[in-house]
Amino acid sequence: MNREHRVVWKKAVKIIWILYSILSMFFWVPQVDKLICGNYAQHSEYIALDDSWDITINDTFYENVSLEEFRFPAVRKGDIIIMERTLPASWGMTEGALRFHIRQTAIKLYIDERMVYEYGYKRMAENKTVGSGFQFINFPEEYEGGALRINLYVSEDRAFSKLDSIRIYEWENAYRVLMTENRYPLLFGAFYFIFGLTTCVIMTFALTISLKYIRLLCISVFCICMGLWTLCYYNVVLIFSIPLYSVSLIEYLALYLAPLPLIVYMWEDVKRVKSRPIRKLYWIVLAVQVIATAVMIGLHAKDIVHFAATLKYMQALIICCLVYFMFVVMLNLRSSRPVDRMYLMGALIIGICVFIDLMDYLCNRYQGRDIFPFRGLSPIGVMVFVFILIGAFYINLTQKLLQDKERSFLIKSAYTDELTQLHNRRYCVEYMNRLRESKERDYAVICFDVNNLKVVNDTYGHARGDLLIKSAAEVIAGTFGKSGVVARMGGDEFIAIMKTSVKEQMRALMEQFQTNLARKNQVLKDLNISIACGCAYGNEGEDDIEKVYQHADDRMYENKQQMKRAMKPEI
Repeated sequence: MNREHRVVWKKAVKIIWILYSILSMFFWVPQVDKLICGNYAQHSEYIALDDSWDITINDTFYENVSLEEFRFPAVRKGDIIIMERTLPASWGMTEGALRFHIRQTAIKLYIDERMVYEYGYKRMAENKTVGSGFQFINFPEEYEGGALRINLYVSEDRAFSKLDSIRIYEWENAYRVLMTENRYPLLFGAFYFIFGLTTCVIMTFALTISLKYIRLLCISVFCICMGLWTLCYYNVVLIFSIPLYSVSLIEYLALYLAPLPLIVYMWEDVKRVKSRPIRKLYWIVLAVQVIATAVMIGLHAKDIVHFAATLKYMQALIICCLVYFMFVVMLNLRSSRPVDRMYLMGALIIGICVFIDLMDYLCNRYQGRDIFPFRGLSPIGVMVFVFILIGAFYINLTQKLLQDKERSFLIKSAYTDELTQLHNRRYCVEYMNRLRESKERDYAVICFDVNNLKVVNDTYGHARGDLLIKSAAEVIAGTFGKSGVVARMGGDEFIAIMKTSVKEQMRALMEQFQTNLARKNQVLKDLNISIACGCAYGNEGEDDIEKVYQHADDRMYENKQQMKRAMKPEI
């Protein structure tokens, strides 16, 4: 199988694996969902209290209304809503739980004019937020047939324009039903939070090594925010007995902080556009988002203006950020990079999902009606977007690593001798320049010259000569490499710059060098390696390393002449 066939086969395997994964997901997710909801019909039985209500909103009275159809103008802060009806004579539950959904209201609940439950009045009197979400109220069978009255005191303007369904569940099933109804938000939210928290911890340590992980840190922080928002918005964290106002606080904080890591993540894409107006607009978007978030959090903390009142402004800012993000991505599409197309697809998906949920939320809050038969698309859009961000980060990181590897290879090639893999003359010159600038004098320079290289090349060929050079380099590097810098200056010349000028240590190294050379000649008996050397010290009175190098080279030349005279036969 040739290379082209292997490439085609690998691509085919990838495509088959992706298709298999997608088909498996479509097959197994419904099966798992069916397993989780196997007894849902049995556990979700309830008594609906949605009809026969007499409702008074301030001074306006409505008789015998159904909560499913009842609509009214969006309430204002300070409005009082009184709901009255007679409870069923029997509901067949020994320990019932009344599930009541409140929206920024304090509540008092009476049975036969006896108050049995109260929430939010003290906080409302202190001008604190009371939150929104489900309340589960103990409702035993002794309440059967009693007169039920619910007093609601609105704490925020335009909080709602309809009343939600009121139901009685078995106490042991009340939270189970809530979890089952919101199982997908529970799954997505838990995944976002756990994944984000784990990745955030890892990336915090990774940033101490390299700033290239900053984008993955942004993704992890965004996941934490969206995970907390999803878990709180769908009330699934109520199983942990967290107060309702705390759940709403976490929900708003997570939503308000979520755009910030995304804006930081966008910086690399903004720089790639290479447009000064786009960069200026980026800093404006970032500054507005930071200032607005800080102001809104400060106003809420001081109980001046609560998050529920500033939510519409934050929603507008989030939409502006999404539009700007898509605009930047579309500008980057000119580069025809797959990553940019992934960005655009992810931004469009999350934008559509957020738009649908936002329109449904606004219509439900201000008009009391749902315009879409489904809700909760934002977590799905965020899931897709997060995976796209992670995939894009992986692609970018892989490209950067390849570029860094290529750059490192080029740098290494520029400073490495190809034959011996030691440093070359260029590296040695730069190292000597740094040593000169540091004015360090505690060093030693040793010059080496391999004898008889020309004779070996002429007699046995250049392959034999290359073996002689590499063998000599191994001896020199093996002796002096751990204590200094060893380089090939060219041809048969080598140099070692040692980090010490102690003569006893240098004398020991030179003796070790002769021992290593003798051992090498025992292994390569036919090569007969002979190396002349000369040493000079930085503290010999010379301020310039070039002069020290010249002294070492002169002494090496003298040693070479002595070796030649010693090799001549006596006449």
